[in-house]
Amino acid sequence: MKNWEVVIGLETHAQLATHSKIFSGSSTAFGAAPNTQASPVDLALPGVLPVLNRGAVECAIAFGLAVGAHIAERSIFARKNYFYPDLPKGYQISQYEIPVVQGGGLAIMVDGAEKFVQLTRAHLEEDAGKSLHEGSDSHGTGVTGIDLNRAGTPLLEIVTEPVMRSAAEAVAYAKTLHSLVTWLGICDGNMQEGSFRCDANVSVRPVGQKEFGTRCEIKNLNSFRFMEKAIEYEVRRQVELIEDGGRVVQETRLYDPDRDETRSMRSKEDAMDYRYFPDPDLLPLAISPEMIQKIHAGMPELPQAMRTRFEQQFGLSAYDATTLTADKALAGYFEAVAAALPDDAKLAANWVMGEVSGRINETGLTLGDAPVSPTGLAGLLRRVADGTISGKTAKDVFATMWADGATSHSAADAIIEAQGLKQISDSGAIEKIVDDVIAANQKSVDEFRAGKEKAFNALVGQIMKGSRGKANPAQVNDILKRKLNS
Repeated sequence: MKNWEVVIGLETHAQLATHSKIFSGSSTAFGAAPNTQASPVDLALPGVLPVLNRGAVECAIAFGLAVGAHIAERSIFARKNYFYPDLPKGYQISQYEIPVVQGGGLAIMVDGAEKFVQLTRAHLEEDAGKSLHEGSDSHGTGVTGIDLNRAGTPLLEIVTEPVMRSAAEAVAYAKTLHSLVTWLGICDGNMQEGSFRCDANVSVRPVGQKEFGTRCEIKNLNSFRFMEKAIEYEVRRQVELIEDGGRVVQETRLYDPDRDETRSMRSKEDAMDYRYFPDPDLLPLAISPEMIQKIHAGMPELPQAMRTRFEQQFGLSAYDATTLTADKALAGYFEAVAAALPDDAKLAANWVMGEVSGRINETGLTLGDAPVSPTGLAGLLRRVADGTISGKTAKDVFATMWADGATSHSAADAIIEAQGLKQISDSGAIEKIVDDVIAANQKSVDEFRAGKEKAFNALVGQIMKGSRGKANPAQVNDILKRKLNS
């Protein structure tokens, strides 16, 4: 498909982390029995009026500041009219002509290169309810119910410009955005529960053509893997369709992960189909400069700033700093370990990205629930740094710490002492073991002196075996080389 250029824009719905809905006092907690969290406002009963949730506005402002956008001091809520069973009012309260967040962008990393993705807007809106289908079959039998617990849940819809040119770029952007909204604490990012949902607008055009092709929207992609596969399939579908003499029809499509394909859902609506007009029940949203300044003052250090600081303060590579700041909890864990090991930050980074992250992924725990605390890990790494134990032995100690729980800085010392794991660092003792191994392995000695490097490793292995793994590896190498070359 080298003759075709892919054009992608993403629309992301981030559920805002408020305790109540955007226009009512109903709870937003996940998992309640159907229709137990739907107030008269959510049900659109006659005579009710919406009241805007201040917390949702504060979340939107924080996001706008984080992406360098313009925060509108005056924005308008509009009615987006369409008819669907899970939309009680017959319209959705959203923002159209004047959104609260305008412009801005996110820097993403793709294949080691940085790309800036421009945002068009981010606007506040309410979520719809949910249709639940049970017992459906090919004959159309079954039952459909409506759960309005989600109706009125506060959303921030974040829209990009059509500037992404591959599925990989779209996934990198989505991951970066997901990291940012969870970092800010404005969204829990739970994709399985629908807190972070992406729609991908995909089109193709011949290389060199300025006009965009006809786009199709793939709705409700709830995992990064499915997003990548859905976009890749849709690109292939559109290119093959055009090359076979057909034309792409603007429509909304769904991705079927079981068949790894997109399929038509409905024709794609344009803005005119929704008959937007200002909501007469809601005054314009007015945001004062003082409110913006207050929210700005309370924001955490952002990932990009922390990446730069990690590189400068701890001497980490750009890759390490980017990996550690992909998640706020991971960055905090690393920084706590590094604070106790100011001269060994690289060692701390390697262990946090390696052993700690590996265990978290295996067990499904969060870093907050990790059995080994930053203090406990720092205590272990001190013993690696000062030569008390080797890196290999440290992994065994770490496994014991993880199984038993380790929050104290002395937890590793207790295990090392109880199991007799201290390295032999006495040069005289190591020299005796080296001499014994050389005397007992003349063939390997001769092979090394004949230029076979593998023979050296074999001798090192015998020495470590003779010391029951306790000899300091660096000293073993130095002493063995000196004796073999003398």
